[in-house]
Amino acid sequence: MLKFLPLLLMLAYGYAMYRFSAWRTLKTLDAQSRPLDEPGLAVMTGKMAKALDLPQVKVNVYEIGAVNGLAAPDGRIFLTRGFVEKYRQGIVSAEELASVIAHELGHVALGHSKRRMIDFTGANALGMLLMATLGRFVPGIGPVLVRTVTGALTAHLSRSDEHEADAYASALLVRAGIGTGPQKTMFRKLGALTGSSGMPGGAPAWLASHPPIEERIRRIEERETRWSVEA
Repeated sequence: MLKFLPLLLMLAYGYAMYRFSAWRTLKTLDAQSRPLDEPGLAVMTGKMAKALDLPQVKVNVYEIGAVNGLAAPDGRIFLTRGFVEKYRQGIVSAEELASVIAHELGHVALGHSKRRMIDFTGANALGMLLMATLGRFVPGIGPVLVRTVTGALTAHLSRSDEHEADAYASALLVRAGIGTGPQKTMFRKLGALTGSSGMPGGAPAWLASHPPIEERIRRIEERETRWSVEA
């Protein structure tokens, strides 16, 4: 049992770090958010709630200027104020924002927050283990190699979650009568709205936490084709 103690301590440390990060995130969201109050968007969330057989789909506004949507660790859905402002300016439509909400609902429904906790804990333990090993043999570049390996691993897992949430959103949007068209046009606008082309910071594909936009659109179109054949 004692020989596994270092690994258990690493896992406990990674878990504690994740829980602290989640707690800090929730505290920030509580302090800087409000319920979404947009009649046009309420129509869209009403359609999705009906499709999901829920009384309502609650969405909150995170008071920051960036353009983003997120699912909090406790399952709440947020759009940033910057995203809502783009809607008010007519840059994005209610249907396009509905596709963002549907995507975040996918993260919640598919349990991605819990999976991220496991991945984060494991990646931290792996990083500490590799650091202890490589630090002896390649002390100069060991830390760089460890960060690269753990970064690539967590990015791969994150991209998988994004594809799953996209697929969930596509199915929900079709069921709600909104369709996948707004999902594709929203992706095409994201590069300009966020200042990226789907590869944040110019990161290589294997280190990017989100899949390339064109790949995400291609997968939506593949689903459309498959569903039309099945129909």
